[in-house]
Amino acid sequence: MHDDRTLVEARLRRVLDERVRPAVYPASVPLQVAVWHAPGEPVPVAEGLAAEPEPIEVGARWGAPWGTSWFRVTGTVPEAWAGKTVEALLDLGFDENMPGFQCEGLVYRPDGTPVKGLNPRNQWVRIGAPAAGGEQVRLHIEAASNPVILDYHPFRPTPLGDKDTAGHEPQYTLTRMDLAVFDETVWQLVLDLEVLGELMAELPVDSTRRHDILRALERALDAVDLQDVNGTADRARARLTEVLAAPAVPSAHRISAVGHAHIDSAWLWPLRETVRKVARTTSNMTALIEDEPDFVFAMSQAQQWAWVKDHRPEVWARVKKAVAEGRFVPAGGMWVESDTNMPGSEAMARQFVHGKRFFLDEFGVDNEEAWLPDTFGFAAGLPQIIRAAGSKWLLTQKISWSQTNKFPHHTFWWEGIDGTRIFTHFPPVDTYNCSMKGAEIAHAVRNFRDKGRARHSLAPTGWGDGGGGTTREMVAKAARLRDLEGSATVTWDTPRAFFEKAEAEYPEPPVWVGELYLELHRATLTSQARTKQGNRRSEHLLREAELWAATAAVRTGFRYPYEELDRIWKTVLLHQFHDILPGSSIAWVHREARATYERVAGELTGIIDAAQRALAGEGGTELVFNAAPHERARVAAGGAGSPGAAGGTSLTPRGGGGFTLDNGLLRIEVDDRGLVVSAYDLAAGRETVAPGAAANLLQLHPDFPNMWDAWDVDSFYRNTVTDLTDAESVRAGEDGASVRIVRAFGASRVTQVLSLPPGERRLEIDTEVDWHETEKFLKLAFPLDLHAERYASETQFGHVHRPTHTNTSWEAAKFEACNHRFVHLEEPGWGVAVVNDSTYGHDVTRTVRGAGDRGTTTTVRVSLLRAPRFPDPETDQGVHRFRHALVPGASIGDAVREGWRINLPERRLTGAHEVAPLLAVDDDAVVVTAVKLADDGSGDVVVRFHEAHGGRARATLAAGFAVADVTVTDLLERPAGDGEPPVRDGDRITVRLRPFELMTLRLRRG
Repeated sequence: MHDDRTLVEARLRRVLDERVRPAVYPASVPLQVAVWHAPGEPVPVAEGLAAEPEPIEVGARWGAPWGTSWFRVTGTVPEAWAGKTVEALLDLGFDENMPGFQCEGLVYRPDGTPVKGLNPRNQWVRIGAPAAGGEQVRLHIEAASNPVILDYHPFRPTPLGDKDTAGHEPQYTLTRMDLAVFDETVWQLVLDLEVLGELMAELPVDSTRRHDILRALERALDAVDLQDVNGTADRARARLTEVLAAPAVPSAHRISAVGHAHIDSAWLWPLRETVRKVARTTSNMTALIEDEPDFVFAMSQAQQWAWVKDHRPEVWARVKKAVAEGRFVPAGGMWVESDTNMPGSEAMARQFVHGKRFFLDEFGVDNEEAWLPDTFGFAAGLPQIIRAAGSKWLLTQKISWSQTNKFPHHTFWWEGIDGTRIFTHFPPVDTYNCSMKGAEIAHAVRNFRDKGRARHSLAPTGWGDGGGGTTREMVAKAARLRDLEGSATVTWDTPRAFFEKAEAEYPEPPVWVGELYLELHRATLTSQARTKQGNRRSEHLLREAELWAATAAVRTGFRYPYEELDRIWKTVLLHQFHDILPGSSIAWVHREARATYERVAGELTGIIDAAQRALAGEGGTELVFNAAPHERARVAAGGAGSPGAAGGTSLTPRGGGGFTLDNGLLRIEVDDRGLVVSAYDLAAGRETVAPGAAANLLQLHPDFPNMWDAWDVDSFYRNTVTDLTDAESVRAGEDGASVRIVRAFGASRVTQVLSLPPGERRLEIDTEVDWHETEKFLKLAFPLDLHAERYASETQFGHVHRPTHTNTSWEAAKFEACNHRFVHLEEPGWGVAVVNDSTYGHDVTRTVRGAGDRGTTTTVRVSLLRAPRFPDPETDQGVHRFRHALVPGASIGDAVREGWRINLPERRLTGAHEVAPLLAVDDDAVVVTAVKLADDGSGDVVVRFHEAHGGRARATLAAGFAVADVTVTDLLERPAGDGEPPVRDGDRITVRLRPFELMTLRLRRG
């Protein structure tokens, strides 16, 4: 049988390739083609249609990188084709790569009505079914000559990733522009043969079903006259009827197919091109919905829906109609499919606020699922955020990419840091671009980890990444797999329908506690440092703008900038997309991101300045505005006052070279290499730096991963390291109370300033790197005299603990991890924090010292810079500035406080009077992340806070205004809450919080 199968497979492959597939279009005539190349950026549709094109022939080269060409194709359907189905075949020069990674087009009628998108797997446009004969055909194609950036073997640095460096060489050859007869019978035969051939290949060698299919395929191939495929296709199909009608067994695995086109909001193309990708894909999907009554398509990312609404109103009208019919489904309820590791607490919350609100406002749809198939791992604070947004399910796919450990479940409860659980599905098909191939369906069945307890999974079906969506061939295959013996059963479902079925089937799935760490793409925590800094600073500027604008609005009648803040939030959220913030997009994307962040900073600073000026009034009193959630310099959190005196810091030469900094709380010794050899906690009598080691140590590693340059750092990078200990100069700073260090290495230079603020237990480290390395990884190391089996990293609305050891492969795989503002390590009664203003990647390792000292050294290393060459060959070249602080003797509360402090510097101005907080909290464990006015314009004050230390808290919020009522809400400021309700006593509200519990209150003013 094995030999028979091999022969039949070989025969089937050749007959399909050389005879049957070509017979789908048995007759064709050429179209006349003309082209107009738009100068520069894409033009409005009306302008493209009106432009006067020049003739072009098939075989001609066209399309400078990132250019737009408007093709006009004209022709006449031959009279002899009357009664036949006729299609236009429009091949712009596609190759065999997946759709979305090369040239694409959107077809319009002369009146500007969009018809459908063009890509390598979707080159046809229906002209008539049946045609009358003699019809005049006139179509316009808005063709994008996006260059091919991705070349898997190997990744190559390329200038094509930015229009400024891409050149003007034509990228494509116009390949086919024809009218053709479409033979649906032959097309159906192709699908019959493909489905059965693919199924046969996956069945056990000795199974009866495999034998039956093999013989049926033989009979069908025998029935095909290779000289007259079109005349014998019906006869061949008849030989397959019986095997295609055999029903699936009752215990067959069930697959919910969800039409899908994962479109990266920017990646190997700029944001402006994604606007057009979405238009092409949605045009295709609405057309497919009209043709296929069972098909259902789901699209996530409210931003992409908004682009269609704003830029393609004709497509939007078709989308709205399909949504009303329940066939085109808003999914996910987030503004974009964001990274979930690096966005801060409020930003992660606002992803759901803005995404869900868009779908509610436009369609009345309240998503209950989060849809994140391609995100690079999931922070442990996310379940609570999903639940607080009014959602309860999560779909992801990317965990299947983990390189070390296979995730043990496909359907499970995911439990976050506060105990919230989310019903989560991880499709066993192991792709978010399922094409209904037999190998994919069989893999889903074999791979499903919950057999015996559940038998239902989801398959996101359609070309993605660069868009394209589901094809008519995929729909046809799914129809054959609806109830086919030997296969899982396939039905089209909405995400909601799948989750409802899966939850009902599997009411007690296993539980996974903590982060969903992706054992891959760890370098995305560091690549493109300027993008990450722009994000971090935008998040904190937004906090300040909302806080001070709300305070000024309540106190002075200041105009609260609702529209401006809404727009800016959406801009920042867009740039948290999982290829922008992680640094894995082309140069063009990050160049534009830097400019966008500068504009955002300028606009937000303007709002902050105006609100603070309204609050302070005109006067000569020096005021410090404190936007942090904790008091500092005796200025209340969320208020403004006169700064208090804090003593001084001494700087003295150190024996053997270097300097000693002392402020009465800490004594810091900096040697002649500019390294910190001692950080002594004077009150505790405790040394921070491990014996014989030095902190503030810059370390340089080679960084050439096996694949995915901007994405990955492989564990072997640690095998080779260069300690940057040579200093050009180590001298006193200009203020006489700091140390300035200059180093040179390779083609780069580093300047650091170490300072010890008066009255504070922290060593501040300001680092400027003029970075000109290639394929290198720069770390900043702090070897600590501290024994800890775990450490804490800040995440959204709390912190997550990770081990410092590598007992298991799961622990060893986390050799690079994410933190927000701090990492914290402690022994009982004494700890150390390392805080930052803009870095995310880090590693923590533990070593036992030699025989003479059996103590443990725990080393925290902050990841500063990388230099990958793909997809941006100039990644991070230039000047960067970072701020870090080492905080000896820090409790977890100190780590939280210092993390906020370094990210929200004081703002000073002169005014008439101090400013009392709009809301004050009496417990430092309760951290306020947002104070704002309600989004609905009612004037209600909204405050969001959480327990930040990992314990229980009872806190009182004192409002600086008359409170008429208080309501617990969800993130969208709707009444919600099933926990212990707050108690209001006039303008004071008392709350009780569980560890890391998040709460939002809406205060109606009296």
